[in-house]
Amino acid sequence: MKPAKEYHMLPKKPKGQRIHIKNDAVRIFSRLYPRSIILLIFFSLMLINSFAQFRKYSNEFLNIGAGARGLAMGNAQVAAVNDVSAGYWNPSRLLEVKDHPQLSLMHADYFAGIAKYDYAAIALPVDNNKRTLGFSMLRFAVDDIPNTLFLVEPDGSINYNNIQTFSSADYAFLFSYAQTFKKIKGYQVDLGGNAKIIYRKVGSFAHALGFGIDASASINGKNWRASVVARDITTTFNAWSFKFTDREKQALYLTKNDIPVNSTEMTAPRLIFGGAYNYDINKDFNVMGEADLDFTFDGKRNTLISSAISIDPHLGVEAGYLKQFFVRAGVTNFQRALADADTLNQRRVWIFQPCIGAGFKYKNVTIDYAFTNLANQENPLYTHIFSLKLNLIKRKEN
Repeated sequence: MKPAKEYHMLPKKPKGQRIHIKNDAVRIFSRLYPRSIILLIFFSLMLINSFAQFRKYSNEFLNIGAGARGLAMGNAQVAAVNDVSAGYWNPSRLLEVKDHPQLSLMHADYFAGIAKYDYAAIALPVDNNKRTLGFSMLRFAVDDIPNTLFLVEPDGSINYNNIQTFSSADYAFLFSYAQTFKKIKGYQVDLGGNAKIIYRKVGSFAHALGFGIDASASINGKNWRASVVARDITTTFNAWSFKFTDREKQALYLTKNDIPVNSTEMTAPRLIFGGAYNYDINKDFNVMGEADLDFTFDGKRNTLISSAISIDPHLGVEAGYLKQFFVRAGVTNFQRALADADTLNQRRVWIFQPCIGAGFKYKNVTIDYAFTNLANQENPLYTHIFSLKLNLIKRKEN
């Protein structure tokens, strides 16, 4: 595979005329007038005034996903998420964690163990479940990278003993908050946000420190949910610092490599809209489906809809039995790529990333599994992902 890698105010009601809004979600939002949500989206879009200042795919490790449930559903989670991983997907949905703290852990190996991805999170419901606090940590790293900077001696000979190794690691720390905004006639509107700290390190040569903010809102009906998530609304930045010894600078100069200088990397805002619907087949079986649209503003990407504003869809479904056994499937990452069988590199085909998975819940323990393809359908690179979730229920004293 070779990938080619208005804000509008509500209309004024004319005299003697009534305005009818049939859609439930629109009607509830129009009655509640959550201006903060509308202003949030408007502010995010206003920040996108010049694509040239943003680095495409900046902090992309933050878009891998969190929790095997979400990964098995093709990252279609911003509305369906109902556990501690909402701190990653949609902080307003953290209010689904009720009564007891919840903990989640996940580890995944990518590309035959070359890259390692770790995730841990905790959520704490407070104020009689009206508010929830959360903390999440993510790490994506490639270890044991050969440093061949001094492989060639000054006399031109090759000395393999000069090869050393280093690691490249990206860290993110998310501090989350969610609260109920308002309830009306069986509907509930929730708001949430993240303050996130980014730390990136490349051996002893470079490191970056960054800060960003996410915000989200959800409206919950009896069987449906609609959500919007605005990530990096303040244009998350990474301030890079580089440090080289005189010997390393000399080696870079002699090999005609540029010596990096301190710089700032900007991450453009991203908007995600999602809707989920749950259908109870009977008292034992249920099916939930979700569709998300991921809008990016950092330039043309290799996505299903590709332009100055690119749109990447995510589709996922989950079937449950007795709320204890689950099977899941999803598709994501639609791209145009050169066909593997085309040796002339002329024929392009659509590829996508399929995902399947399962889950099992016993008392306060949930184990989820995802089986996902990282490449295309002809030469797939599969990854097995497991995650553990615990409800931290205190034992009752006798």
